[in-house]
Amino acid sequence: MSQPSLANYILKRPLLKRWMMPIANWYTNAAGYRQLGLRADDLIPEESETVLLALKRLSQKESYDRVFRLRRAVQCSVTHQLLPKAQHTTPEEDYPYLSPIIQEIEAEAKERSDLESLTVGKKA
Repeated sequence: MSQPSLANYILKRPLLKRWMMPIANWYTNAAGYRQLGLRADDLIPEESETVLLALKRLSQKESYDRVFRLRRAVQCSVTHQLLPKAQHTTPEEDYPYLSPIIQEIEAEAKERSDLESLTVGKKA
């Protein structure tokens, strides 16, 4: 199941968004995953069945790119170095590619469970 988020609540309120965006940008930069060339969706743990199914649904190119980013980040971690500034992930490149698929799979699972628990009765 995906994690709860206040993002939609904050984005709908301009004043709250204006206050929170500098903090969000600071936190994203402090997390350090962009300095290793990763995207935010690369950090999602692969331990649940939903995420494993979502990874199988990725296109071949996106799957290859994900494995490349992860291997490059592991190599940087082992050598205790960061990527050059030109290879850091920019905010424009850091778009969700796995989260929409995970949400789609969760919606399918919910629909399946709703249909399985459906009872049909006779009209009186």
